[in-house]
Amino acid sequence: MKTVALTITVLLLGGSPLELRAQQGNHPTHHLFELGDFQLEGGATLADGKVLYVTYGELNADRSNAILLPSYYLGNHHGYGFLIGSDLALDPARHFIIVTELFASGGSSSPSNTPPPQAQEDFPSVSIRDNVEATYRLVDEQFGITHLRAVIGHSMGAQQAFQWAVTYPDFMDLIVPIAGTAKTYPHGVVRLESALTLISGDPSITAGHDTISTAGKAAWAYHWAAWTRSTEYWRQELFRRPNVPTVEAFLERTARTFPSSRPHDFLVQGRTWQRHDVGDTSGFGGDVERALASIRARVLYMPSETDMYFPITDAEYERRFIPNLEFLPIPTISGHMAGSGDTEADRTFINDAIRRALR
Repeated sequence: MKTVALTITVLLLGGSPLELRAQQGNHPTHHLFELGDFQLEGGATLADGKVLYVTYGELNADRSNAILLPSYYLGNHHGYGFLIGSDLALDPARHFIIVTELFASGGSSSPSNTPPPQAQEDFPSVSIRDNVEATYRLVDEQFGITHLRAVIGHSMGAQQAFQWAVTYPDFMDLIVPIAGTAKTYPHGVVRLESALTLISGDPSITAGHDTISTAGKAAWAYHWAAWTRSTEYWRQELFRRPNVPTVEAFLERTARTFPSSRPHDFLVQGRTWQRHDVGDTSGFGGDVERALASIRARVLYMPSETDMYFPITDAEYERRFIPNLEFLPIPTISGHMAGSGDTEADRTFINDAIRRALR
């Protein structure tokens, strides 16, 4: 069955609804994997932890056709629709596809859905390694899978793909990090801080409400609009649509789609992103180069040529230490958004590359 375009409103990094591709008549039901009380690497225990996931296709008899796609910042289990379908790289007729959501997604355990005493600002800090460990338990305990065909992820999903390959080096054949690196470097920390400070200092939140103000949403829109697209995208004014004729209209539309009811989720995920470094994995002593050199899976590394969130220079640095690497930058002016299939050209390039890697 061919895939068709269905409109699914997802808050992506730019804050705008994105038209994703999903299988007509086969949109999956989400499930919650129960972790129980889950020990976090920072020392806290997440009470009654949960991981939201969906699956496509069927697990084969020897459990050898499973592919994992972990979510990215502000994304959910709909975020990889541009890769999943009979005419796309991940065909449910051949692959068993598991899509998971990060902690603080609003679906998995999050500040917005966890009861006191861990609700909202009292939710514990979580790491990328915590997310990988929780997903490992899902894959192992729920499905009895002892080996994955691939781990594929965009942005924070790419961070998880790298972490999977460092923590569980023999558990997968292939990782595909797309528009994301194995560490958040200092520029990324600073850039993220400018956005997270907007939320944490918003007058609505400081007054004790679980919402962000109208002015705060507008400021957030300015940040994401500037950083998620390339400067060339803006020079060519590719944001223009019949209903979005100006920069001001684009920013207003972006601010309108920002869900004000989950600001603490965005803070927790942002801090998770900010602190990530595969070098901090046990046994590597903070050495990102040694951690990358330990990867045994094949790596199809696809940075965006014009990404300002995860600059290609960071990826160029990391590639020097990764064995068994195919380094394949996405030729695009979509910036970071290329990793989520922003244009038809981006989608075609990513699908073709993954299809080849899975042969």
